[in-house]
Amino acid sequence: MSEQNETAVAHLPLGGIMKGKRALITGVANERSIAWAIAEAFRAEGAELAFTYPGEAMGKRVRPLAEQAGAKAILDCDVAKDEDIARTAAEIGKIWPQVDVLVHSIGYAPREALDGRFADVTTRETWRIALDVSAYSLIGLARAFKPMMKPGASIVCLTYYGAEKVVRNYNVMGVAKAALECSTRYLAEDLGQEGIRVNAISAGPLKTLAAAGIKGMRSMLGENADKTPLRRNIEQDDCARAALYLCSDLARNVTGEILHVDAGQNIMGVVSMS
Repeated sequence: MSEQNETAVAHLPLGGIMKGKRALITGVANERSIAWAIAEAFRAEGAELAFTYPGEAMGKRVRPLAEQAGAKAILDCDVAKDEDIARTAAEIGKIWPQVDVLVHSIGYAPREALDGRFADVTTRETWRIALDVSAYSLIGLARAFKPMMKPGASIVCLTYYGAEKVVRNYNVMGVAKAALECSTRYLAEDLGQEGIRVNAISAGPLKTLAAAGIKGMRSMLGENADKTPLRRNIEQDDCARAALYLCSDLARNVTGEILHVDAGQNIMGVVSMS
């Protein structure tokens, strides 16, 4: 199959599997964000969208994209503040009778914590910030939007292999992603009582704004493809299609899962004994 045909197949419509669903998208930073790829895929399959952003500086990046996507709402929400989360839920409640999908694509640690020896650069404050913004925010958002989510609703978050194995310089973000993955399982059991599913996508390394803050990420991307079973890196669209599956009725009995979208990298041990 030619590269041109592969691209065409990747974007074939799936028959409107998100038609009638309302999805709140968090974590868009620019057009290379995984969250943006997910939003585009959802819109192409019939979903209505709303977006959040943290602060006006990021709002300047997000608003043009969200408007392009026909967003029903574009809201400033600092997930480190319970009052912001509550206000966002109240505002969404004014425009939609319910929320069918919540996409959590939020992760942050101070830059100084992502360069150097873990024990040296992980201060109590960087730990608090990373775990609060990157992991607790999933719980806070789930609690706030639970009253608006009916049986069949879905929550999906974004994680990374650094939660399972050591990735140099990922440091405290690896700890935060591990907490996020564990929270996914506990929320899946808890919210399953209301018929709400909670899953995570563990994405392979990608060139995103968040990844740019991690020392050595550029060289990792250059070397990564040869270390995967499929001998290639992933693209944002791969995560978007996985999200379509997890957030549609195709995955109606899938919850508490960490779905790896990494060209198989997570199954590999020592790549070569030579």
